[in-house]
Amino acid sequence: MCIAHLPLSLSLSLSLIFNSCKGKANASPRHERQPCLPASPAQVTALKSAFMIMKAGVGLYSALVLCLLIGAVFSQRPRPKKPLKPKPTKRPTFRPGPPQEEPQEPTDFPPPILGPPSIFPDCPRECFCPPSFPNALYCENRNLRVVPVIPSRVHYLYLQNNFISEVTAEPFQNATELRWVNLANNLIKKVQKQVFEKIPGLLFLYLERNQLKEVPNDLPAGLEQLRLSHNQISKIPSGAFRKMEHLALLDLHHNKLSDSDMGKATFKDLKNLVQLNLAHNILKKMPANIPNSIAQLFLDRNNIEDIPKDYFQGFFNLAFVRLNYNQLSDKGVPKAVFNVSTLLDLHLAHNQLTSVPLFNSQLEHLHLNHNSIESINGTQLCPVSLSSPSLHDEVLMPRLRYLRLDGNHLSPPVPLDVVMCFRHLRSIVI
Repeated sequence: MCIAHLPLSLSLSLSLIFNSCKGKANASPRHERQPCLPASPAQVTALKSAFMIMKAGVGLYSALVLCLLIGAVFSQRPRPKKPLKPKPTKRPTFRPGPPQEEPQEPTDFPPPILGPPSIFPDCPRECFCPPSFPNALYCENRNLRVVPVIPSRVHYLYLQNNFISEVTAEPFQNATELRWVNLANNLIKKVQKQVFEKIPGLLFLYLERNQLKEVPNDLPAGLEQLRLSHNQISKIPSGAFRKMEHLALLDLHHNKLSDSDMGKATFKDLKNLVQLNLAHNILKKMPANIPNSIAQLFLDRNNIEDIPKDYFQGFFNLAFVRLNYNQLSDKGVPKAVFNVSTLLDLHLAHNQLTSVPLFNSQLEHLHLNHNSIESINGTQLCPVSLSSPSLHDEVLMPRLRYLRLDGNHLSPPVPLDVVMCFRHLRSIVI
């Protein structure tokens, strides 16, 4: 052990003893190692005291070193952080969100498209006035939002395929000579009263593919064609067709008309009506008081379940009847209801019929596909008796040319009595 590392008192005692021995050894002339003289009692006591002090000093010194080491270790280790108290979680509270807004019509429409320069000073800038047809005004496909002012010379007005939402009276104040107005495929929701009433010569009015919810009022009495298909019409105001004796075509297909929306007198005044189209509505009954001048009646895709027995009596001009996609069954179709002498084309496809209804000998096209028909009896189906001389007379022979029976519970071949009866039959589909 090095003396320098011992305590001061212990180092001094050991040095004295060591030096005394060293001095005696060096004093020998021959440099021989001589044993050290025995220590005196005082020296022995001093040595014992020194060892005791050394023993105590080594213990204190070791404890001091240990404390310093422990302090150094603890000074380098980070103190553990106190755990954070968890925040109390709030229970989720249900708060109803704001009601969803209904989709609105787009407001940022493309700008109007200007027409080419015109030789007519009264021609609206958004339209085209052809020099070769001075009575026509072409304003279709121009991104218009309002009806421009119509010059008084115009007879034919084309405003289809725009973004017009309302028809007001002001642009038509001077347009008293109009004959033809086409406003199809716009966004029209409202037609102001008396807009067209002051145009007595108006014959054709096209308002299909808009957003009308009822038939416009105050239409001119001389109107011949009124097209209102593909709207949202669920109401026909009382007297909407009053005094419209010249109306020949009324098109209301693809709307939301029900039986309650049409009164018994809705079509009563239309004495010259030739074509009535009520297809794609929600009717359950045949419309009442159809004028007997009707030639074409379209009632496809409704929910009609039955036809009154004498419904078609007195129809002296009826040629086309379409009742496809309804709920007609044998019970709802009287046996001879279609035995009308003028009927040429009868459509009864996609119903619930199990037998072929009777028809007249002048019928040329019969559509009975996609029903539940299981058999055909030519003897019952033939408008005249198979033994009748009429079958040998070209004039009196049944004129059925086209017969569709596919989609039923039938299988070929065609019964011979059917072939014998319908000599003019050119196409039959089973």
